Amino acid sequence: MYDLTDPRYARQLVLKGFGPAAQERLANGRVVIVGAGGLGSPAASYLAAAGVGTISLVDTDVVDVTNLHRQLLYTTPDVGRTKLDVARERLQAINPQVVVQTHDTRLTAANAASLVAGHHVVIDATDNFPARYAINDACLAHGIPFVYGSVARFDGQVSVFAAPGGPCYRCLFPVMPAPGTVPTCAEEGVLGVVPGIIGLHQATEAIKLLAAIGTPLVGQLMLIDLLAQDSQRIAVATRRDCPACGDVRTPSFSSMSIQHLNPADVASLLAGDDATTIIDVREQWEYDLVHLPLSTLIPLSTLASRANDLDPSRSYALLCHHGMRSDMAANWLMQHGFSRLINIDGGIDAWSMDVDPSLPRY
Repeated sequence: MYDLTDPRYARQLVLKGFGPAAQERLANGRVVIVGAGGLGSPAASYLAAAGVGTISLVDTDVVDVTNLHRQLLYTTPDVGRTKLDVARERLQAINPQVVVQTHDTRLTAANAASLVAGHHVVIDATDNFPARYAINDACLAHGIPFVYGSVARFDGQVSVFAAPGGPCYRCLFPVMPAPGTVPTCAEEGVLGVVPGIIGLHQATEAIKLLAAIGTPLVGQLMLIDLLAQDSQRIAVATRRDCPACGDVRTPSFSSMSIQHLNPADVASLLAGDDATTIIDVREQWEYDLVHLPLSTLIPLSTLASRANDLDPSRSYALLCHHGMRSDMAANWLMQHGFSRLINIDGGIDAWSMDVDPSLPRY
């Protein structure tokens, strides 16, 4: 039972302009956080401490030692455990009144709408563009604002998209970047405190939206440079020609989707003489270690330059090691006119376990 008189909320209840009414709105609030990593860890911790009634977490990762310099929800003994299990324990230890729901899945264009439905605010704590665009489109469809955050090296960004009267993510970035053109944190690194600070800004924006206080960052993109301890805000306008929320919308964003099939289903599909081509988006060295017969190698980093070699009317099944890079490739192809796309969930690693055990694993 949620107790508004719990002394843990005492410092918020005495705040001028906050008080019991805002605390009650938090208690009734439902937030879904997509990603329980560098951004999701601090955001979830402070939302739980503030008294948000329900926090839903979407993630599939396990705790890795490389996470620990920035994801302080986890500790060294947690390495190897699923982030969802650890996060649930820690968040409920922070505040037993908070309901923590977990979803052991990757958010995609196919399931985004069902994952965000029923929530009041979505926090985008992802690290990949397909999920971010899927969040945007699902939030627009359900009328739910989402708090965007991203980090790289010593810098971060925060904004609120898809809020009533405000721009959406596609107003700022209409087209998904080509795979491999934007380095990841794994490739170029990130100072540990950067996602912590950006995640706290995201939690702040979520609290403001839920409690109906202050001025959320709607139509404003905050840029933070931690090396210079500098921040600035850039206005983001709603675009009338936005493909997702403008006057003339592109139907593909709501009507097109990617099939997500497991390796056994794809194997059955291919056995039926289906005219589907397997595109392997791993690197050459991975392909040399193990690959499926008749698959075509197009590394993710070269997809944009080689897409003209593919026929948009044909059916393609995208394959990588575990399914994440192939999902990025499928989403990028969908954005560029390909409509018959399959992501092989679990990748070649799952194929070797469930379809052909003779394939070596790495």
